[in-house]
Amino acid sequence: MSALWADTPLRGRVLAAVLLAAFLAAPLIADRYLISVLILVLYFAYVGQAWNLLMGFAGQLSLGHALYLGIGAYVAAALWIHFGVGPWLGVFAAIPIAALGGAFIGWLGWRFSIEGVYFALLTIAFAEFTRIGFDHWDFTGASAGFFLPIGGEAAAQWWNLGGGPLLFYYVALALATGATGLIAGLRRSALGYRWLAVREDAEAARALGINIFRARMAAMLISSSMTAVAGVFYAFYYRNLFPAQVFDIGRSIELILAPIIGGLGTVFGPIVGALILTPLGEALIAATQRLGLDAPGTKAVFYGLALMVIIWLRPNGVWPWLAGVLGIRSKGP
Repeated sequence: MSALWADTPLRGRVLAAVLLAAFLAAPLIADRYLISVLILVLYFAYVGQAWNLLMGFAGQLSLGHALYLGIGAYVAAALWIHFGVGPWLGVFAAIPIAALGGAFIGWLGWRFSIEGVYFALLTIAFAEFTRIGFDHWDFTGASAGFFLPIGGEAAAQWWNLGGGPLLFYYVALALATGATGLIAGLRRSALGYRWLAVREDAEAARALGINIFRARMAAMLISSSMTAVAGVFYAFYYRNLFPAQVFDIGRSIELILAPIIGGLGTVFGPIVGALILTPLGEALIAATQRLGLDAPGTKAVFYGLALMVIIWLRPNGVWPWLAGVLGIRSKGP
């Protein structure tokens, strides 16, 4: 992280500090609705960082990343409902379970040379298998849904993530900021350089003595663990879980849009992508509701069109272009 910060021009450091200060101060002037939008921005920036690590750095396409989100959400919610274990402790159970799932998928895929689009299909298959399983598991509500208490004492227990929007806002800000710092540090680490070598040319990386399997597994473990943390946040923010929603491929697609639009393999791409997509999507929903239009799938269509336009205009994402325009491109890779 310190190396990336040192390589960033002064203008870039100032802009990063201003952006962080703006997020810290936003609740002072923002109303409840705007805070809810900013929570989603920070949430998608965080999960975007998690997926970007696997795809943008290690070059492994996962289209079933909602699997780890759902595992984290259901593990923490079940511990809270059935055993009274709060989310701050539940997250330490959610992380290893999601990481174990990611490790199994990675082992199954890379040990048997399942790569590229076939690995992506493998991730979708496991997410779908898990959805079907939770659909029939009464312990977590099955298809009828799993609901966390939102009234009474639970609504005021901040230590159990039972506070209002302000609490979730700063938790999301801490997650997004921490994830950005972690990704920046990993990018300049020896492991980060191994990921980039594997991404660019796996055979050349193997010839240089890099253990491709270990490098990819490390990316999978970190990415799935980070996504599980987002699942815990998701469960206690929305307070209801349905397998058809949490594990759906549409959820996985939502998680990956921000880094694709912002710029794959960049540290700030997921943040920029989330800042572009989320407010526009929420504004579209508000506009259709105001006009009395009830068109299911409108948001998905909008996201698809936005993705097409941005990829057409900026194939490498918005952030590399924006960094060049502002003159804040880092000196290093």
